[in-house]
Amino acid sequence: MSRESEQSLLTLPTKSISIRHRKSKHLASRWRRSLHYFYLRFLRLRGSPESIARGLAAGVFAGLFPLIATQMAVAILIAALIRGNKMVAAAATWISNPFTAVPLYTFAFQVGRSLLGSDLSFASESLDSWHDMMQLGTEFVTDLLVGCFVVASVSAVASYFLGLWLIRRMRTKRKSRQLS
Repeated sequence: MSRESEQSLLTLPTKSISIRHRKSKHLASRWRRSLHYFYLRFLRLRGSPESIARGLAAGVFAGLFPLIATQMAVAILIAALIRGNKMVAAAATWISNPFTAVPLYTFAFQVGRSLLGSDLSFASESLDSWHDMMQLGTEFVTDLLVGCFVVASVSAVASYFLGLWLIRRMRTKRKSRQLS
């Protein structure tokens, strides 16, 4: 083996490590740039703070229902009815995404179950007959929908006031920076 090929073999792993390191740094900077871009887009949203907050509340409300395929359409419809920002409403439905859906709907089911006093259990005895399974399904869906309605209502009200406060604060800071 020649001396040059030995040196190239010795330097190969460090090059690949540095390339991977550069790629991960590049990926992190891309994420940072993207988040900064969306932050600036949020700051520059047109409309009153109340309208944007109403859109946020509509999106959170629709996003907390297990109607995955129609959440955005429902959020936009609600936002139109309450004169909220439709773009914010559509974006806010992502409160339930593949990472948060199971915990959110489990929590909503438990809330509905405790509010309705349901004693739903998944024991094998309850799955012996078709009638028992249908009854379990109806009770499950009722518990889930009642829980979703309660959790979505509370979350929508909280997100409206939190969003309103945050939007006003961010706009005030932006104005003070522009003046100075």
